[in-house]
Amino acid sequence: MATATKSKTKLQPLGDRVVVQREQSEETTAGGIVLPDSAQDKPSRGTVISVGNGKLLDDGSRGQLQVSEGDRVLFSSYAGEAFRVGDDELLLMREDDILAVIE
Repeated sequence: MATATKSKTKLQPLGDRVVVQREQSEETTAGGIVLPDSAQDKPSRGTVISVGNGKLLDDGSRGQLQVSEGDRVLFSSYAGEAFRVGDDELLLMREDDILAVIE
């Protein structure tokens, strides 16, 4: 379940958390204008990189997650905690923050 990024750092989210790599935003408009990072909308789509082992239920068992590694997902634009690992910007979020799986 752990993932290795370019910097060889391994990440294993806990519980019902998942690590998502956000898709790149468009850098130019349809008219060819180059947008700086501050003017670009952060995409609310990405790929699940790593998943936790599930939410701890009241009876002590673990609930299985609905998403798995490699799924393309749609999430709220304010979801997750952003952090950098090497050159990669990743998001750590709860599975509840994921709105849909893109097929």
